Order: sequence, then structure tokens, then C-alpha cells
Amino acid sequence: MNKLLLSALLSFFISTAFANKTYIGPVSKKIEGFLVDFKTKSEVEEVEVQLKSLVTGKVYTAETDENGKFTFRNVPIGKSKLRLIDKDYRATTLKVFETNEKHLVHYTFSQKQPFTAQLKVSWMFNWGDFQGKEHYWSHMTARVILVIYGLCLVLIFFYSVIQLSLAIAYVKNKKKQQSRVTPPFDLANAPKVTVQLPMFNEMYVAERIIETCAEIEYPRDKFQIQVLDDSTDETKDIIANKCAEVAARGINIQHIHRTDRTGYKAGALDCAMEKVEGEFIAIFDADFVPSKDFLLRTIPYFTENVGVVQTRWGHLNKDYSLLTELQAFGLNGHFAIEQGGRNVSGHYINFNGTAGVWRRATIDDAGGWEHDTITEDLDLSYRAQMKGWRFVYLEEVESPAELPITMSALKSQQHRWMKGGAEVFIKMWKRLATTKGLKIGDRIHGLAHLFNSSVFVFILILSLLSLAVLHIKDSFSDLNIYIKFGMYFFSSTIFLAFYYWNSFRDKRGNFFGDLFRFLGRFVQFLTVSMALGLSNAVAVIEGYLGIKSSFVRTPKFNVAKKDEFKGNKYDKKSLSIINILEGTFMVVFGFTAVNRAIYGDLGMVPFHVMLAVGYGIIFFNTLKENRGQQA
Repeated sequence: MNKLLLSALLSFFISTAFANKTYIGPVSKKIEGFLVDFKTKSEVEEVEVQLKSLVTGKVYTAETDENGKFTFRNVPIGKSKLRLIDKDYRATTLKVFETNEKHLVHYTFSQKQPFTAQLKVSWMFNWGDFQGKEHYWSHMTARVILVIYGLCLVLIFFYSVIQLSLAIAYVKNKKKQQSRVTPPFDLANAPKVTVQLPMFNEMYVAERIIETCAEIEYPRDKFQIQVLDDSTDETKDIIANKCAEVAARGINIQHIHRTDRTGYKAGALDCAMEKVEGEFIAIFDADFVPSKDFLLRTIPYFTENVGVVQTRWGHLNKDYSLLTELQAFGLNGHFAIEQGGRNVSGHYINFNGTAGVWRRATIDDAGGWEHDTITEDLDLSYRAQMKGWRFVYLEEVESPAELPITMSALKSQQHRWMKGGAEVFIKMWKRLATTKGLKIGDRIHGLAHLFNSSVFVFILILSLLSLAVLHIKDSFSDLNIYIKFGMYFFSSTIFLAFYYWNSFRDKRGNFFGDLFRFLGRFVQFLTVSMALGLSNAVAVIEGYLGIKSSFVRTPKFNVAKKDEFKGNKYDKKSLSIINILEGTFMVVFGFTAVNRAIYGDLGMVPFHVMLAVGYGIIFFNTLKENRGQQA
């Protein structure tokens, strides 16, 4: 019995031992390969690689040496799968391969075509674990960046939707507006009108605007000109002499010179109010050249509750350079679609500071000119309309003006407009949101209008974060879905294209030819506009933070052709930290675009190319102008 039991136990253990032992057959003594970084193409060391035999299911692990070489030993002959499993790199199946009796000694993957490894977490985010979770803080940082990036996309999209709605309203009412006939006007009972010409050191254009206004057709007994002169140089003598000459012709003209520039332009306008004789006040900046029939085409529109009639700006020197052509392109969008679209929709528009006429009672009722912002025209426009006054916009009445011909002059103009818009938003948003009796549409469009300048802040943040987003894309495969979702916001560009197409004034009748010219100009405009985002964003932030600055007027040149330009003493130029950053951004975005193009990641390449080119145009133009000034 005992022998039988012993024999049974012995048989059990022997069978179990043989059952648990698997015969694997011939093995390859050594399998070798090489691993390099996907981007740098250099060898990567201390990276874990896994090999799984598909014959036996056994798993082997190796680590690369300083030459990026990995080695597996005694691997069964047959099919195997090679995988990258290192925690710092994306898990990837590198190769499924098969060995045979020829590879009993070794099997080597070609060193000429090594395997590539892509970092799971890039240098920008490669830090911090939390409770055993790899790169916890870097992953959280990436999420925060994507949230801010996405918010900027949404806000830009909202801006483009508002512009699209205005463009649609403009197109629907375009024929109706173009066929508008000036209301009948009885000159015998015409109201008295005062023309105000605010100036500060405008020696190049002072005589021209005074003479132009003196030739305006209107009953002379009901016509007054006020030259509001804050000049501190020889301009005041030029103005005095010209005013004396005009007065000798029997025209009612006053030269009002201030030595205290309190309030700048708004202060000058407010100071002159007690000497205004007219029931209506037309205002022109020094670089404008209004037509002789300007008053005859605008005053008739003042029905009982109309407080302002605004006209469209024309361009005296549009063809001077690419810079002036792009400015004209952008301003045409504002004066056709934005002003026209808002006006036909019954929403608030703004008096543009010049080339318009105010009812004096409207100014008084709205509280007069205030100078706590540097865009007093926008401020007073909203106060007046919230009081119930209606504004009329006349696209068919053109008032030609001069466009800035230098980058420094353009930037000073843009700075004032962007900062002033932000200041008015801070001043008016709560009043606009809470004043009783306003329509919901007026509140929404009004807030969007005042918030418009902030789009440059979003563009700047978006462009800078796009560099980080590329690293996130390389680092966190689970977040790529959110990055890809951003492509749907490309529709913002399409909406803006529709906006500017309907304001494009260089159409010649051939659709495809016009479209081709428009697309070229539109891309150029976007390229430079995005690069102006840096200086404009600084201006907007200053406005929101309440950082006060003097009223920097745009230098006037009185030139239409390049050979007429002999310099301008008011156009001061100097390199600033912003100029240095523009040059830096040109290099950074240019390098990123080239780098991504080389590696075949083309998604953001067009965006970064446009930024690089735009910042390059601004930077090199600034250097050229500074060099010309020193010469």
C-alpha cells in the first residue's frame, strides 16, 4: 500500500514538472537595434524597450545605452513584437518581425534606419509627479494653457460672428442705402452752422484745411469757422495769417488759441463751446479735405431726434505704399460694414472724431465733451445715444483724408484708438448694461463694439500660446483631440473674409479678377494686423489698467507721392522695447514655422509664417525709418 502511494505521488510530481516545463526550441542569442529621438535624430539613452515573443508569449525588457543601442538575449526563433514602453516616451509598436535559423547567433536591425522615439512629455512640461502619477503638474499646466488658448479662440470667434452679422445686415440694405436721396433743403431757412477745426502743431496741413473749409458752400450769414489752435510752434503764426486772409473775404472765422492744453482735443472743443454761434457743429481734423457741398448733403438729414450725421472717410494717398493700401482696406471695412451695418440695424454707431456734424443741443444734453478718455468722440457718442438721440451714417458722402505714411505714425494712431476704446469700455460698460429702456440688441452690440479693441489682446495671447500648444501636442496624446477641435474656429477667418469682401472698393467688375485681388490684399491685411497685435495689445492693457498718457496726435504729411516726402519734424522715431520684441517674435515664429515644416507638422505653419512675415515687415520698416531719421 505504501509503495503504491509513493509510486502515485512520484508519478504526479514528475508529470507536473514536465507539464510546467515548456520546450522553446532554438533561440537567437542576440537581437540588437538602435533608437534615436524623433526630432533631433540623436541617440537616446536609458530608454526602456520591450520585446514579446509571439511564439511563447514571453516578454523581454532592455534599456538603450549611450549610443542608443538596445540588446535582447536568448529570444526564441519565430515572430516577435518590438515595443517602446519607456515612461517618458510615447508607447509605440516599433516593429513586428520574424527570425529563423539564420539568426541563431544574432539578429541586428539596420543602424542606417534606426527606430525613432517621440517624447511623451517635452522639455517645456517635463516636471513633477503627484501621488504616483507621472508628470501630474505638467499635465495640469498643459490643460490650463489649452483652456486659455480655447477661450481666446472662442472670443475671436464671437468677434467674427458679430462682424458677420453686420456684414449680412449691410448687404441686405445696401441697395436701399445707395439709392437714398438727400431730403429737400430750404436754404432760405437754413440753420446756422459752425465748423470747428481742432489743431496742434499742424504746419504742413493747416492752411489747406482752413482754405478748404472757407470754400464750403453755405449761406455766409449762417456760417462760422472756429480754428481751435493749441499749437506751440510756428503753426500758430501760419494759422493766424491764414485766418486773417479768410476773414478779409468776409467769412466769419475765429482763431482761438490756447496755451493750456488741458483735455487736449476734447478740452479745445469744450473750451470753444461758449463761442459757438451755430445750431449745428461740423468737425474736421487737419488732414481732411471736405467737399464744397458737404453741409448741403448732411444738414438736411437732421430731423427732430437726429443728433449726429457721420460721413465716410476717403483716402487722399491710398496708393502711396502698401502700408497706406492696407490701411484703406481696413478703414473701408469699418466705414462700410461696421458703421453701415450698425446704422441700418438700428444699433449704436460712433462719431469718428471728424467728418461729421453734431447738433449742439445733443452735445449739451449728453453732458458735453469730457476728457477722461483719449477717444472723446466715442465716449460722447454713447452718452448721446443712450439719451435717445439717433445717429445717421451717410456712406455715399465721402470726406477725403490723409493716411499715415510711416510705421511710427500708424502706430501712434492705432495706439490712441485702441487705448481709447478700452478706456471707454471701462467707463461705459456698466451704464450700458444697466440703463433702463435700452434694447437687448443695443446692449449686446454696444458692449461688443466697445470691447472690439480687445481682440488684439486675444490675438497676441493666442499667437504666444500656440508655441506652447505645439509642445503639448508633442507631449500628451490624450489632449490632441482638444487641439484638433480648434481647427473648427478657422471659420472666423471665413466670416471676416465675407466682411471685408463686401467693403472691398477696388472691384472692377470681373468677379474672378476681383476675388484674386481681394484674397491677396486680405492675406496681407491679416498678416500685418496680427503683427500689430503686440503694440495694440499694450495700448488696450494700458486702457484697462487706467494708465494715463498724453494725447499723441498722428503726424500729418500732406504728401500723395513718395517723391514729395521731404521729412516731417513731428514724426519722432526711436527704438523701444516693443520694437525689440517685434524683431524677436519674427525670429521665433519664423524658426517655429520652418522647424515644423521640416518635420511635416503643417497645421500651424501658415499661421506662424504670417506672424513671422508681419512682425518682420513692422520691424524692418521701423529700422529703416529710424536709420532715415538719423541720416
